[in-house]
Amino acid sequence: MKTIKLVSLLLLFAMAANSQEKKAIYLDDTKPIEDRVEDALSRMTLDEKIAIVHAQSKFSSPGVARLGIPELWMTDGPHGIRPEVLWDEWEQAGWTNDSCIAFPALTCLASTWNEDLSLLYGQSIGEEARYREKDVLLGPGINIYRSPLNGRNFEYMGEDPYLASQMVVPYIKGVQQNGVAACVKHYALNNQETDRHTINVNVDDRALYEIYLPAFKAAVQEGGAWAIMGSYNRYQNQQGCHNERLLVEILRNEWGFDGAVVSDWGGVHNTMEAIKNGLDLEFGTWTDGLTMGATNSYDNYHLANPYRELIKKGEVGTEELDQKVRNVLRLNFRTAMNRNKPWGSMGSPEHAAAARKIAEEGIVLLKNEKNTLPIDLNKTDKIAVIGENAIKMMTVGGGSSSLKALYEISPLDGMRNRVGDKAEVVYARGYVGDASGSYNGVVTGQNLSDDRSPEELTKEALEVAQDADVVIFVGGLNKSQHQDSEGADRLGLDLPYYQDELIRKLADVNKKLVVVNISGNAVAMPWVDEVPAIVQGWFLGSETGSALASVLVGDANPSGKLPFTFPVKLEDNSAHSIGEFPGEDGQVHYNEGIFVGYRWQEKENIEPLFSFGHGLSYTTFKYGKVSADKKVMIPEGKLTFSVDVTNTGKREGAEIVQLFISDLKSSLPRPAKELKAFKKVSLQPGETKSVTFTIDKSALSFFDADTHEWVAESGEFEALVGASSAEVKDKIKFELR
Repeated sequence: MKTIKLVSLLLLFAMAANSQEKKAIYLDDTKPIEDRVEDALSRMTLDEKIAIVHAQSKFSSPGVARLGIPELWMTDGPHGIRPEVLWDEWEQAGWTNDSCIAFPALTCLASTWNEDLSLLYGQSIGEEARYREKDVLLGPGINIYRSPLNGRNFEYMGEDPYLASQMVVPYIKGVQQNGVAACVKHYALNNQETDRHTINVNVDDRALYEIYLPAFKAAVQEGGAWAIMGSYNRYQNQQGCHNERLLVEILRNEWGFDGAVVSDWGGVHNTMEAIKNGLDLEFGTWTDGLTMGATNSYDNYHLANPYRELIKKGEVGTEELDQKVRNVLRLNFRTAMNRNKPWGSMGSPEHAAAARKIAEEGIVLLKNEKNTLPIDLNKTDKIAVIGENAIKMMTVGGGSSSLKALYEISPLDGMRNRVGDKAEVVYARGYVGDASGSYNGVVTGQNLSDDRSPEELTKEALEVAQDADVVIFVGGLNKSQHQDSEGADRLGLDLPYYQDELIRKLADVNKKLVVVNISGNAVAMPWVDEVPAIVQGWFLGSETGSALASVLVGDANPSGKLPFTFPVKLEDNSAHSIGEFPGEDGQVHYNEGIFVGYRWQEKENIEPLFSFGHGLSYTTFKYGKVSADKKVMIPEGKLTFSVDVTNTGKREGAEIVQLFISDLKSSLPRPAKELKAFKKVSLQPGETKSVTFTIDKSALSFFDADTHEWVAESGEFEALVGASSAEVKDKIKFELR
């Protein structure tokens, strides 16, 4: 009997061992990922391969059920996790547990100039995506700020390719630590919303490589992005979602991208180009005459039945299909099939704290005459808050980044919560802009309807303001069409809803006026000389009111700096001076070339309203002399610059020290200077720290379109250190030999 039992046990052990030996490679996460990809690919049928390269619902693509390969689920970002919609409709699914923390818009994140906060942002939003069991976060957006009229600028990271590059990398890493892919968008040249599906961008190679591509290259090569989203626009007369130059020659061949290329929703227009030109996953398409109202049209997508039929007819092979499948499987193994990813979390106090910290550090103090700010509550009895943006929710609307926030603290509530009984806080509407409060089925619950005339609203505002100790006007833009919103561009640089007139009248009745501009874009400020204090407030998310109040009363010392230039007038922007915006007859020409933002302002000696990199503090800083560790740099070498920075004020503060490089003699036209390094340094009163920057020849190089190479020419250069592009503190010359 014992012998029989022993034999039985041995047989069981043998069967178990045999089972382990036969475990499919693609299911064995101890195996190299490429081996797993090839093993899974070898087991798939043609129909299974076709299925996983296009959507099956609004936000998911199929897996391979037979093989235990799960579906992939996408979610809109990049400022929070989109609420659930129905399988085949854009309407809300009606969930009660899909409210998120709304993080500040990416213009605010870029304004922190703080890579550690970018990592925290990515980690936090990645945790929320993971908890909601999402595999791909559709963000961040890093298209360059070419014109202040682009309705979608609030989703991006500003006008400078170096700043955007440095800020996007930690965001990606933070998201992907959670087993969630960052899908970096919109690659590339998606710099306007007008005619976004049809406009063909004409740009020279030098501008392409120096201005519009560096942040995407950094996302791929330094951030290790697992996914890239193609753009709606055309370039070289091919759509961005199936563009041979962008997706094959540059993204794959030059940069070595090994992730998946995802189409923007509705961005695919041509079956053969989608097959041949680097697209891996097709989403949101309506083909063969189908409209947005058509249901379950996924089998008609370009990479679905039309692709299958071409293969069956022998008109195309399966080489491209297999490569698409490899890229999708690799994405799946990194995300949905990653057994080691954390569980994530949603709506946590830690995420709320992160949102507030980012908001506080991103707020920019643009002007502060006579120390109008911070508000001293010990000397203040009455605070008047004026303006619709003091009460209007901004997390709902604006396009695909619209959210169902767990909560949103308004600027008015933030001030009242912080001030408490230390002072009276009174409010007047001042103007009526957009009284609506819903987007895509998400309803704010606010009733902002107001039938009073502009004259009545103005009269009330002036009465409230005239006897206040300080007036805070909270205005700017909102998420409505033709403002800061996807799908349409702004119609001009001016503030809407007669705000300029109202601000001037407020300044007449109360000289202690603070203007808080809520926007993701630059606006004209014809009243700038009449107002002592101006704050750039951005779209700050769930913690809007708390963050603004913290800065206004001085709990937090502002340290944000602008990621783009505020021009005095629209014609001071190069896209509206010598370039084209938004183009005509389906074409837009970037005639300004590399001279975007401050590069143009400095070339033409145009004084901006507020310069790139500008931002004030409640303390003061003194810069010492810049030194270099050598006077001559060789092409293979490096050069280190040092500068002492001292806090000469009475409170702790943070300064963003910026390093620009100027090529003093070049064979090609170059900007007067370009940002090549920055460092945010916190200092106690009286404290001095030495800030160092180390560069190599890449900081000296320009792109030579004729040779298709980055070139650093021998000769004399200058390193300029400053507090902004317009406020250079010291400079030093050196030579590349």
